[in-house]
Amino acid sequence: MKHLFIALLFSLLPTMLMAQEDNVRVPDEDDILHQTLSATSPYYYTNLMLKYRNGLEGLTQEEYFYLYYGYLYQESYRPFVENRALDEMLLIMSSVDVEMPSVAQLQSLIESGMEAMELDPFNPKVLNMLAFAYGALGDAQREQLYFDHLNGVLHTIESSGTGLKESSPWHILMFSHAYDLLASKGYQYGQSRIISRNVEYVPLTKVLKDRIKGFYFDYSRVYRNKPDEVVIKRDRTWQFNNLKPREYK
Repeated sequence: MKHLFIALLFSLLPTMLMAQEDNVRVPDEDDILHQTLSATSPYYYTNLMLKYRNGLEGLTQEEYFYLYYGYLYQESYRPFVENRALDEMLLIMSSVDVEMPSVAQLQSLIESGMEAMELDPFNPKVLNMLAFAYGALGDAQREQLYFDHLNGVLHTIESSGTGLKESSPWHILMFSHAYDLLASKGYQYGQSRIISRNVEYVPLTKVLKDRIKGFYFDYSRVYRNKPDEVVIKRDRTWQFNNLKPREYK
């Protein structure tokens, strides 16, 4: 098995350097709309998603960029809908022996993963668990596919800002993506703090050697799609390895 599960798999991801100011690519909404909604564009969303899902050929980082941020304009983007299939994946994983998983568990994990991707096709936890499941079944090709998807998504988010100040946050489409990015780096974090209308700050429980105490995330795309009846609970201390789904009122 080439890659191990969750924190173990994340620890094997190539070290991603935080984007420097001159390498940051802040998502340009007009450009993303034009590129992903035009049928003549090389980044036409329907074609990109087919390529992403069928796994017959690799995607470029440019394609991951338009896939991730272009999802905002798809009808299927509903960040406040409960992803029960993801909950089921986490429940299955809570009973899996990662050294000797059963075939039945792995097959159930994959089945739930396919369903979970219908609501959140770029969820790092889902991609992580799918890579683990296929690897454990000996399917190296699909293991690599989902490992590459995981890397592509995390790199896209990390290149959207430095994450080090309010004016250069990391832009995400789901609350959980922010915490998964931090988990992929092995960071422990505390409860997020609202900084402005769009930006929140997630403090680290341990100051990094560069004196970095936390990171900034832009949640504006999530809030733009919040139904009026949804009330967000302010407890955002979710930890990746707790295997607990996010809750909404």
